[in-house]
Order: sequence, then structure tokens, then C-alpha cells
Amino acid sequence: MLEAVDRSDAAGSIGLVVVIALAMVAAVVSFLFIGRDDAEPWVVGLLALLAVMGVFALFAVAAGILQFAGKSGRFDLTKALIDGSAEGTVVVDPSGRVLYANAAYLELAGATSADDVVPVERLYTSEPEVAEVIYRLAQAARAGRAASEEVRAAGRKGETGRWLRLKVRPAGAQGRLAKLIAWTVADVTRERLRQEDAYVQLQQVIDYLDHGPAGFFSAEPDGTLVYINATLAEWLGYDFAEVATGGLKVSDILPGPGVALLAPQPGSAGEVKTEVIDIDLKRRSGEPLPVRLHHKVAVAPDGTAGASRTLVLDRSRGRAGADLARAAEVRFARFFNSTPMAIATVDRVGRIARVNALFARLFGGPVEVRPGGETRSVLTGIAEADRPALEAAIKAAADGKGDIAPVDAGMPGGRAVRFYVVPVEEDERDQEAAIVYAIETTQQRALETQVAQSQKMTAIGQLAGGVAHDFNNVLTAIIGHADFLLESHRPTDPSFQDIMQIKHNANRAAGLVRQLLAFSRRQTLRPQVIQLGDAMSEVTMLLRRLLGETVSLDIRHGRDLWPVYIDVNQFEQVIVNLSVNARDAMPTGGKLTVRTANVPAAETKTFGDPQLPSADFVLVEVTDTGTGMPPEILDKIFDPFFTTKEVGKGTGLGLSTVYGIVKQTGGHVSCDSRVGVGTTFRIFLPRHIATEAPVAAEEPAQAKAADLTGRGTILLVEDEDSVRAFGSRALTSRGYTVLQAASGIEALELFADHDGSIDLVVSDVVMPEMDGPTLLRELRSRRPDLKVIFVSGYAEDAFRKNLPEGEQFAFLPKPFTLKQLVEAVKETMAA
Repeated sequence: MLEAVDRSDAAGSIGLVVVIALAMVAAVVSFLFIGRDDAEPWVVGLLALLAVMGVFALFAVAAGILQFAGKSGRFDLTKALIDGSAEGTVVVDPSGRVLYANAAYLELAGATSADDVVPVERLYTSEPEVAEVIYRLAQAARAGRAASEEVRAAGRKGETGRWLRLKVRPAGAQGRLAKLIAWTVADVTRERLRQEDAYVQLQQVIDYLDHGPAGFFSAEPDGTLVYINATLAEWLGYDFAEVATGGLKVSDILPGPGVALLAPQPGSAGEVKTEVIDIDLKRRSGEPLPVRLHHKVAVAPDGTAGASRTLVLDRSRGRAGADLARAAEVRFARFFNSTPMAIATVDRVGRIARVNALFARLFGGPVEVRPGGETRSVLTGIAEADRPALEAAIKAAADGKGDIAPVDAGMPGGRAVRFYVVPVEEDERDQEAAIVYAIETTQQRALETQVAQSQKMTAIGQLAGGVAHDFNNVLTAIIGHADFLLESHRPTDPSFQDIMQIKHNANRAAGLVRQLLAFSRRQTLRPQVIQLGDAMSEVTMLLRRLLGETVSLDIRHGRDLWPVYIDVNQFEQVIVNLSVNARDAMPTGGKLTVRTANVPAAETKTFGDPQLPSADFVLVEVTDTGTGMPPEILDKIFDPFFTTKEVGKGTGLGLSTVYGIVKQTGGHVSCDSRVGVGTTFRIFLPRHIATEAPVAAEEPAQAKAADLTGRGTILLVEDEDSVRAFGSRALTSRGYTVLQAASGIEALELFADHDGSIDLVVSDVVMPEMDGPTLLRELRSRRPDLKVIFVSGYAEDAFRKNLPEGEQFAFLPKPFTLKQLVEAVKETMAA
């Protein structure tokens, strides 16, 4: 048997022996030159020194401090362990000389004696792959690092290949040992073979599982399928190689509501939950696959659900002559879990006994009864105010009463649900007293609210428009007759200032009427194609003056904004109204941010506004850091005359004007607000796309004539007596001949009597019997070149759609002054 090679005790040096010998010879020679008498004391001293050193050496040998080479008397436990280790160990110095090698290393190296032992770096020079590994490990050791690797060696002649585990480390941390390198070489062939056998067996098990007679899948709590076997993949129509790499989720193989039945639920640490579920899986083609799931989930130590293990049995391949009752049960289970209505059975106090997939999703996960466990109540999650009604309905069903009225209830997250409760058979009421059907009505209620809001705004708009139209007639008469009075009074007259006050207040009233018309979307607009960035730049200075020093203004323009087609003045009014409201909502100061950006059609859904259509918009967002508004106020902010300000500090028409202007432009406005956080108004203006057809340039306005008198016959058609009287007097006083008609029918009769002599028709738009557009068509059929001026309290666009395309006419909005009327007539007659 080979013994370990240990050359570590040969620590002497031949050079040191030579030096000592030369020193002794030199001492003797020196004694010859100094004479016997003089040398005697030195000789005695040298002998005494050597004698003392010899005595101390004897004591050191006796104490074990010094040992004779190869004759150590001390039992070294560490060395004994390494000598007998099954792993080959070898220690080499920096020059590669082997200082120590145990018997296991000698056997691995094939050495027959101590003289044959070679270092690890020379042991496998004929095997490049092993030599490369040894080189890397040697470099690591020289850098002072320990390292290890496994490599396959070809083995000696007549032997099969072997797996070796090579380790290397510096032998010491300091001194001479720090330069030594210790290698460990172990034959791990058997270990590797065991691993390979285990891997083969594991592959066989996986193969059995993949191609077993039942489907199987495992899913993480987030629904990701971490494993699905080939059998289930084949049933579902998937390529196994495709699904084996992952990417599928439970929602891909289960219908939407069915996912809730497998949703992980917290429980006690170490608890294992097992459920049997009859349901339809979803094939890749969309076809159903009736199956029975044996679903198992283990609860982790922290109480959360871990990955699930689910066995899938195909119920579509029943045996011939299968039990009809069992088949009926399976069919019922499939129907129960696949129905689009949420269903649950409950006891007398509302505890849930059984639910289907949709009910589980509605209530946030499985709520099945478990022996010994607490069962969730159907009342859990229902709004506190709605619980008594549902509880009473369940009690009535438990008492056997029928025809129970449905119960509408609210749920967390703003959801709404309608419950239908029916009793079960009398002999089944011990555990299941009632069946509860639930239908989520969140979207239905939202749509009802939107429709109601839209109808309310439309009705208010029609009312406001009608009121505004009638007020315009009254104001036209007041302003016109005030102008007559001013013409007959000099500024020095005592009543001149009173008349000016009448006209001033009439003009203020006309401003309020214009705001009502803006809300009802019947005001006159002068739209043009603009860039919002330019428009915002012009209004910025005005906003800074309006906001004051306590409110900071931040304008953020989006890049490359699309053009929009709007009335610039009205758009500025929108921004000013929103900014003033924001300023008033920040009494102690704050920040107002105005942001513009393009919103492609694909991004409109991100705003969560169901009334916002899918189209390209340019967004104007006005955000403040004010007091915010609660929901009950937020629903009324666009109503005319609704205001939260003190009496005398607001008309309540600011936001209704914003609403009307934006809507009349074809845009959309929405508002988000949180109490104590702030408010954000979003205005979506339609993107303007230029057409290829040339747009006719507007004719330059003619210079106002200094002389407003004229000649000609004018047919004045107006159903309001006061307005007609004012118009007739105003035109007659300027030299015109005026024919008055109170309706369209009367106007046609006058036109027939004076055919050829009438130069101009000035007509109201909204009149009884025959409106203005109808009158225009009748007159143009008789005289195509007839000049017409329409006057109306509504916008020009409100009636232009009732006229033939390309029809030419002038328009004068009410209320108007005497000067505006005669100027419009003068310009139209001269055109």
C-alpha cells in the first residue's frame, strides 16, 4: 500500500551549512595569526558558545521543539486526516515541486513510489480540456483565490472516462505557507452516474405525466401556467412544444368567469385545499371541452396561496352505458358554471352554500362551503344601506314566499348589482333556503345616468335658447328705442344720462343672453383654422393679470399640435372662464397648469370617459390645486345659473358657457375633481383635416359709410310688434320706404302686390305659420337675385342647414342697435 509523500520537514539549506563551515574555518585561521596567548581567550569563548548552543538544542529536542527529519515524535491529527482522505491532496511550492501528496492522490496519479509523484499541472498534459481547467484554477490560486471545477478525464489505458472535481486554494495566509498551493482531486464518477440515472428516471416520469391518460396543469397564484402536459395540450388544440416554453395563462384555457373558481384564497399555513369542479375548458379554436377538475392548492407559511396542481378529466369521452343520473349531474354542473348569470344558494341568514363561476368572479373568488370553516355571507361586500333589503328578500324566500321584488345594491368600487331571490323546494330548506341570482348593472346604471344627464342638458338648453330668443326681441326693442331717445336728447339734457343707463343695462342683459345662447349651442360663431399654441400665447398675458400674484401659471404646450377649427374669441372666453373659476377655488394661492397635447383616436379610452368618441382630438387641460368639488356638486356644474359662490359674485353661467361653446365646436368637455386636491377640466377639440377643395377667402369688410341714408323699398318681416315698429321707424328715418309684414304669409302677399319694386327683404327667422328659410325659398323662386338680410336671436348655423347649399344672404344677430341695422342695410344694398 502506498504511503503519503511528505517533504515538508526538509526545510534546511545547503547554502546555510556552507556558510557556517566557512565561518568556522575563518575563525580557526584567524586564531593562527593572532598568536597562541592572545587567541586562547577567543578559543575558550567560541567553545563556550558552541557548548551553550548544544545544551539548548538538547532541551529543544527533549521538549519536542526540534525534531529529527522523518522522525517526528508528535501525532499530527490534521495530517493524519488528510493522509487517509479519499480525496487526493497535493501541496506544491511556487516552483511546482511537490511538498506533500497523500495516498489517494498517488493512486489517482498512478504513481508507484514517491519518486514518481508529479504535480497536478503535469498530470493531465495530454488531455487539452482538463489541462485548460487546471490552468484556470492555477491562475486563480496564484491570484490568492480558491476555486473549483468539474471536468471529464479520458482515464488511463484500459479504463473508461472519469469525472474529476478539482479544487485549488492557497495553503496559508502568511509567511512561507502563503506561497504554497494546495490541490484537491476527487473522482466523482459514481456521483455523476447517480445524477444521470436520477435525471433519466425524472425524464421517464415527466414523459409518463406528459402522455398520461389525464390532463394536468400547474399555475402560479397570478394565473401563469408553469406546466401543462402534452395530453391536455392536445385536448385543447395547442402544440405541446409551443406551450411547454410558457406564455399561457389560466384565462387562456378557461372562460372569463371560470377563472374566478381557481382564484387563490388565503388560508391557514400548511392547509391543503382541494376542490372538484365540473366546467368547460376553452379550446384554442374557441370550442368548449367539458372536463372535471381536481384542483389542489397548498397554503404557504405566510398564509398566502401557493402554486396550484390541477388534474383534468375529459368528460366528453364517456363510456357506453354510463349512469344517466351521473351524466345529468355533469351536464347540470356544466350549465351551472357556464351560465352568464351569477347564481348562489344561501341559507336563511345569507351564508353561501354553493356558487357558480360568474358569482365567484362578482364576489372576488370562490366562496364554497368547507367543513369546519367559516362561510362568507352574500351580504358581505354589499353597501350598508342596501343590506336590509337583501336580507329581507332572503328571509321572505326562506319562508316560502314567492314573487319577491328585485333588490338593487351597491358594491365596492362603485359597482351596482341587481339581486333576484327565489325560494327552493320546502324539503331542501335545511341548508339552502333560497337561490340568489345576481346581475351586474354597473354599465347599465352609468348609461342611464349619462342619458339622463344628456336629456337634462338638452332640455335646459332648449329652454335657455327659447328664453334667450324672446329676451333678444325685448332687448332689441329696448336698445332701439333708447337709440331714438338719445338722438333727440343732447348730452347736456338731464334725462340723457338716464337713457344711457337704460341702454347700458340692456347691453349687460344682452351679454347674459349670449351666454345662454352659448350654453344652448345657438350662438353665432366665426370659426377659423388656428394653432392652439398661438392662441394660448395671446391669452397668457391676460391670464396672468386675472390670476393675480398668489396663483402661479404654468403653460405646457405639446409638440407639433394638430390644427383646430374654432372661433378664437370664444375659445379665449372658455380659457378665461375656467381660469377665473380656478382662481376663485384657490383663495390662499396655488398653481394653475394649462397643458395642450395631441390625443390620437387609439388613446381616447385611456381617459376613462365613455362619452368621449374615438377620434383624433387636441386636448386642452386646465388643472388647479384648489379646494375641489364633491360628487354631488360635480354633477351640476354645467347647469345654467348653478353656482357655489356668494350672492352677487357669480351668475352661474361661466361653466355652462364653456360647455355650450365646446359642444357647438364639435368637441367634448369633462371634469375630474377631488376635495382638498384640486380640479382638472379637459377640453377635447376635434382635429381639423384640410380638404382638397379650395376654401373661399372671406371678402374684406367694406368700410363703414359715413352717410347711412339711402333710397329703396325694404320689406320688413317681423312677428314681434315692438321690434318691427323699431326697425320700420329706423329705416324710414334714413330715407327708405318700408313695407311691414307680421308673418311670412303676409310678406308673400305684399311681395306679390309690389313685385319688382322691392329692393331688399329684412326678415326674422323664427316666425309662426312660415319661418324665414321657407320664406326665402318662396321669394327666390319668384326672384332669384333678391337680396335678403336675416335677423335672429339664434346663431346663423342654427338655420343655415334648412337652406339650400350655397344660398347667399346677410345675417344680423339680435339684439342690434339702430346704427347696426342701418349699416347692415346700407352695405347689403350697395353690394
